[in-house]
Amino acid sequence: MPRLDTQRIAILGAGRSGLAAARLARVHGASVTVFDTGTTAELKSKLAALEAESIPFVIDKAASELVISPGQFDLCITSPGIDESWPLPQKFITAGVPFTGETEFAFTFCSTPIIAITGTNGKSTCTELIANILNGSCLRSLPCGNHGVPLSEVLTSGQTYDVLSLEISSFQLDTIATFRPRVGIWLNFADDHLDRYPNREAYFAAKARIFENSTPDDLAVVLHGEPFPTGSARRTTFSAFGLSADFTFSDGTFYAHGQPFGSSADLNLLGRHNMENVLAALIACAEFGITPAASLQALKSYGVPPHRCELVRDFDGRRYINDSKATNVHAVCACIRALDETVVLIAGGLDKHLDYTPLRELVPGRVRAMVTIGTIAQSLKAQFEDLIPCHTAPDMPSAVSQARALSHPGDAIVLSPTTSSFDMFSGYAERGNVFRSAALALN
Repeated sequence: MPRLDTQRIAILGAGRSGLAAARLARVHGASVTVFDTGTTAELKSKLAALEAESIPFVIDKAASELVISPGQFDLCITSPGIDESWPLPQKFITAGVPFTGETEFAFTFCSTPIIAITGTNGKSTCTELIANILNGSCLRSLPCGNHGVPLSEVLTSGQTYDVLSLEISSFQLDTIATFRPRVGIWLNFADDHLDRYPNREAYFAAKARIFENSTPDDLAVVLHGEPFPTGSARRTTFSAFGLSADFTFSDGTFYAHGQPFGSSADLNLLGRHNMENVLAALIACAEFGITPAASLQALKSYGVPPHRCELVRDFDGRRYINDSKATNVHAVCACIRALDETVVLIAGGLDKHLDYTPLRELVPGRVRAMVTIGTIAQSLKAQFEDLIPCHTAPDMPSAVSQARALSHPGDAIVLSPTTSSFDMFSGYAERGNVFRSAALALN
């Protein structure tokens, strides 16, 4: 393990990733300072943790007015939520301070094999499935990374693991140099985060870095048909839409190289998109000696995660489904395709400048009506009102009431927003919880 005794390290971001990186750097001997342009009120709880551990910090106006001199710091570690084009990181870049991300920094100290999962949609579910299989098969694991527990935090927890199931976003992949998972999973790709990237090509290139350092000892698990470079890694494909991949799913049955090995009947998951998450997880875990059939057995106890195609209620002949985590067009299309019913869709939120063409192509025959909410309510309505009845709603309870009025018995009323929630809610979880409460309040 490298020692950092002479290193002066700047940590950008006082959130969970930043604090975890600061702790890890200090464990290895570095001198650290945390920087964040948030206000004292906004950072209150985080500052309490920094003060309790005597970690120096610079925040608020002092961080905004900061002047960094060349040679003042040896390294700058950035949290994934921070864009390097913002004023604060630019101060360090201008001063010539080398940059790295929290995940890349932690990886240099990690000796545990990693299964890394990326893709536009399904990352969190697949990450949880893998950890569930490993733990159910006597291999200690933890879902971590972009999933919620930073890799740096795992390494300072005092716990040991046999394999880590690590969700990795494009923002984290932006800053890698040596990161190399034992198994890399590419679930899918669709437009997203175009408020952060200049175009879809730049977003694709960021995600493609997951296999940048791969060797023939590594495994690439890739959605069939994706034109995706996997470097030197061995390549295995999966699909729940057709039987041309190495691992497939059709009519309730899972296949490996054309041979059936199990059924989805005992799994608590809805939709083919989730069956693709299962396939990717089975392939990854097979690299660690767990047969696909044994993996399916371990997944029988896995519960449906909240806000991801989650059945809230079956009431008055209609199913109410919370898919609040669908923050891009691809995710919404996947949810609609997964359902047998005609859908009344509740959608909207922040404008992320997404291309809604795939959803327009799917709507006829599958979506009866749409209720739009949030900042893009009017513009979203304008994009679909030539195809189906569209209405706007000022809040979620009104949207649920309107959707019920527009629906027929046998329909599914689905919150699948297509975009982020921060115009109205603290995040997708609050949005989903408000939808759930509104659906349960109907009588």
